[in-house]
Amino acid sequence: MVDTLIIGGGTAGCVLAARLSADPSHTVRLLEAGPVWTDAAERPADLLDANRMPIDPESPWLWRYPVTLADGAGVVGNIVRGKVIGGSGAINGGYFVRATAADFTAWSKELDGSTTWSFDSVLPAYRRLERDFDYGDRPGHGTTGPIPVRRTAAPTPLSLEFASACTALGFPLIPDLNTLPGTAPADGFGPVPCNIEHGMRVDTGSAYLMPALARPNLTVTGAMLVTRIRFRGTRAIGVDYLHEGKPGTVDADRIVLCAGAIESAALLLRSGIGDPEQLRALDIPVRHPAPVGAWFSDHPEIGIDYRFDRGMPDSVPLEYVLEIDDVEIRPYAVSFTPYTHRLGVALMRPRSEGVLRLRSADPVVAPHIDYRYLSAAADRIRLREAVTSALAILREIPMAYAPDSIPEPAEGWLRANLATSQHLSGTCRMGGAHDERAVVDEWCRVHGTTGLSVVDLSVVPVPLSRGPQATAMLIAERAAEHLT
Repeated sequence: MVDTLIIGGGTAGCVLAARLSADPSHTVRLLEAGPVWTDAAERPADLLDANRMPIDPESPWLWRYPVTLADGAGVVGNIVRGKVIGGSGAINGGYFVRATAADFTAWSKELDGSTTWSFDSVLPAYRRLERDFDYGDRPGHGTTGPIPVRRTAAPTPLSLEFASACTALGFPLIPDLNTLPGTAPADGFGPVPCNIEHGMRVDTGSAYLMPALARPNLTVTGAMLVTRIRFRGTRAIGVDYLHEGKPGTVDADRIVLCAGAIESAALLLRSGIGDPEQLRALDIPVRHPAPVGAWFSDHPEIGIDYRFDRGMPDSVPLEYVLEIDDVEIRPYAVSFTPYTHRLGVALMRPRSEGVLRLRSADPVVAPHIDYRYLSAAADRIRLREAVTSALAILREIPMAYAPDSIPEPAEGWLRANLATSQHLSGTCRMGGAHDERAVVDEWCRVHGTTGLSVVDLSVVPVPLSRGPQATAMLIAERAAEHLT
């Protein structure tokens, strides 16, 4: 029997394991479905190189999911998540921008005005986790946290041209996208803070977990596929798992799901927490009715391919972004084919909401994930406006060859170029006990149960205006304050 059993050694799980095991009297066990390394020297080079993302079809460190992006023939895709210690932070592009104060205001409104997740309440956790080499001495930043934060010192030619184009169109420079509210313009462009050191990606597996592995009260085990949560009445008492094809169980006083917005939701559903009708259709006994997977959010992204006839050095995937209200325009510095680049146009506060549900009770069968992008008319209008702005930027970049306008019909073009930022959140939304959309309370405890929590992006109740990696760490840091 352990005090806390953590399911998932990803971005949030590694933070939580390190923080909770800092108390030598508190035993912690972490189960990760992917491989686990106990020393940084054992990590494969592909997981360290910040200039590439190891998400190719042969990559062994991924969960892969087929998804439906929007209604209509052919609007489908595939997404990936990290299936390795460190989770998606071990395979992503290193984007490390905080959520905005407005995001936390909206989050607090979902909690009837509670200040638990207000910007002022979460700022100490943001500061605690970072070691900002550029602005660590400025108000609101940290200098001693586990995660190194840097902006590129030598931008690529493409990034410099993008910055010049933004300036020519009247957008101001925001040197620090993580600056405190009110200290920079609401709209503007700036260098992307990245969790990178010496050209290497620094995830929470290496920054948080590995330094804690010598603690006798912390146990970490890889290749553990957790199949179901076990209950006594409404109290969670343990989990069933498969390890190298063999079943087993682990008992715990408290269970925390940190498997990410897809796998945490799927595990709750397989354990009987979800929509009763859908569970019964899969012969899953109903433990507690809950709207797991009923609403989720992600950032729809339109990709504009263009030619840029200059050679490019190796670079992190994204060095600069432009923020215009609820839109983020991303000049990807990596090329997909020689001299061809992509400008990403992402809607950061979409109205459209997606749905996740099980296809089968079998844990190896991927859940059904339907984004329902473009279902809200406001999203279609806003994306069309944003693409027009993006094309204006490309026209300001010498040697960038792109379409002059959106071909008609515009909606058909949007669908043909539709993708996702892969920032899925909100499958186990946070809210009060009488909130029909809520799965967990303000401290991440699953409603209707005892001894069971979800601590990852699953719980975020509103769309985030920035990419979610820094906020995933924040959620774990903040939850650890309450779980200790």
